[in-house]
Amino acid sequence: MLSDTLREFVSREVEPQAAAHDRTETFNHALFQRAGELGFLGITISEEYGGSDLGATAAVQVYEAISGSDPGFALSVLTHSILFAQNIQINGDDALKRRILPLAVSGEWIGGLCMTEPEVGTDVLAMRTRARRDGDVYVIDGTKMFITNGGIDEETLGDAFVVYAATGEGSISSFVVERGMDGFRLGQKCKDKLGMRASYTSELVFDSVRVPVANRLGDEGAGKLAMMRNLEIERLTLAAMSVGIAKRCLDVMIAHANERKTFGVPIRQHGQIQRYIAESFSEYRAARVLVYETARHIDLEATGQRVGADAAKLFASQAAKRTADAAIQVLGGYGYMGEYVVERLWRDAKLLEIGGGTLEAHQKNLASDLCRDPSQI
Repeated sequence: MLSDTLREFVSREVEPQAAAHDRTETFNHALFQRAGELGFLGITISEEYGGSDLGATAAVQVYEAISGSDPGFALSVLTHSILFAQNIQINGDDALKRRILPLAVSGEWIGGLCMTEPEVGTDVLAMRTRARRDGDVYVIDGTKMFITNGGIDEETLGDAFVVYAATGEGSISSFVVERGMDGFRLGQKCKDKLGMRASYTSELVFDSVRVPVANRLGDEGAGKLAMMRNLEIERLTLAAMSVGIAKRCLDVMIAHANERKTFGVPIRQHGQIQRYIAESFSEYRAARVLVYETARHIDLEATGQRVGADAAKLFASQAAKRTADAAIQVLGGYGYMGEYVVERLWRDAKLLEIGGGTLEAHQKNLASDLCRDPSQI
């Protein structure tokens, strides 16, 4: 049922609008709310809060399917559903979950995650955003950068965000910060992006924002554990986006190889083209198997599953970019044109080698984890 609903949603509603929103660098808020109506914003969320409680494999299905048409829109959905809502489901208390998750699952609210800063990316422990306890509130000061869903448009903030902030030397805590809290505002929009242009990316500014203690996720200082746990499912679903991109590029490549003729024969008969198709297919299938195998074994409430998630994203993100590049090469001049889709997917694929953990971070994590415990091989 999920597969059928996804297929219809993508073909009828996602695909027709994708190119236009990429060109204008605008977020399709109405389509996002439609995704909420169909249940795609709460795939991993408990039925108690309006979700489907279907787990990691279903989440992988959703992001693979949507990314074959519009990775930018898929990124906004993933950020909201996994980095924000799933984060709250695992790390929030009952009161926060009852108040926020139904709004997130329905699409009435749009949420995001605030971790990256202007001078801090992978080195999260060096973050400069601070949260100082003052009675029954925390006072947050700092700036977050490259925040997906930071705004709905250039005038309007997203509704709520999970925000990581330092609460002492080596201590990180996480909080839910909501639109309307004094001192919380939208900064500059990150315009003219290479790819993922249909997701709204911005700077967010926290100027002595007073956040109730009740909006803290878990204990003070528990933010690092919450971050690591959420990164595992984030990286797996980003890997699924890569699989969706690779599949669409392969479809376009094969269709063109069947139709296009040179030297009197379809170009599928040329050895150079055969190599692009065969190697792209092999990488796509290998990435898809790795992603789904990891999804079948991942426990959304546990931690310590970094090896599978990092390996999936490390391999799939590179496979997606290589497949998109091969598709452009097979199509030649047509591949360079926007109407043939693959140039947009090539641009979108690049972010997946950076966001949610760089290739270099995955390499470091995998080497560290495997050398410490070779039984994970």
